[in-house]
Amino acid sequence: MTNVLGLYAGSIKFLEPDGEKTGIYKDPVETVEVGINGIIGDVQADKRFHGGPEKALHQYSIYSYEKIVNSFAELELIAVPGSIGENISSSRLDDSNVNIGDIYRIGSVLLQVSQPRSPCWKINSRFDNPKLAKFIAQNQISGWYYRVKETGTMTIGDQIQLLERDTDAVSIKQFTHITYQHRPNKDKLNRLINIPALNIEWKTRLKKRLEYLYNS
Repeated sequence: MTNVLGLYAGSIKFLEPDGEKTGIYKDPVETVEVGINGIIGDVQADKRFHGGPEKALHQYSIYSYEKIVNSFAELELIAVPGSIGENISSSRLDDSNVNIGDIYRIGSVLLQVSQPRSPCWKINSRFDNPKLAKFIAQNQISGWYYRVKETGTMTIGDQIQLLERDTDAVSIKQFTHITYQHRPNKDKLNRLINIPALNIEWKTRLKKRLEYLYNS
């Protein structure tokens, strides 16, 4: 069991130098109201990739920031909890011990892990580093998204209680390791496709990849 160390929400801002809209910049908050689409008042710029019921909340491990800073020392002062656009920060939880389908209670909110985050170019732009998104993907430190099963309130210091876990679950790290490979093993792809709680968009994408790799 662990506790919430940070909660973050933000509004639309603009990335330099092109002025692209983004919701990656978040401000720390003490208490949040959580609806089916995430924190009330938190804004995402592009709902195709962030936000919505299947990507309502993003959590990023504090230990992943340590890995980033160890490889990119120049980011030490800016690669800090909340800076990569996540909504929740805690100790203990990371990509290796959080599984797709896990159900957690945080405050009065009931959450289920739905998928990993897919790091995009906006991370590179936000940190002014063209290699960062690729580093995050290669090292399986993407963080994870939750769907909201019961709305409610979360506050810094709330316990994060694991309530339910599939005995044959796949961790976020395992999932990203498999999907990042050039030609993933057929059986491993099928295992991912058959994860009951996996976002349907990921299931569709993996089925198409399986068909392309092994039936074309």
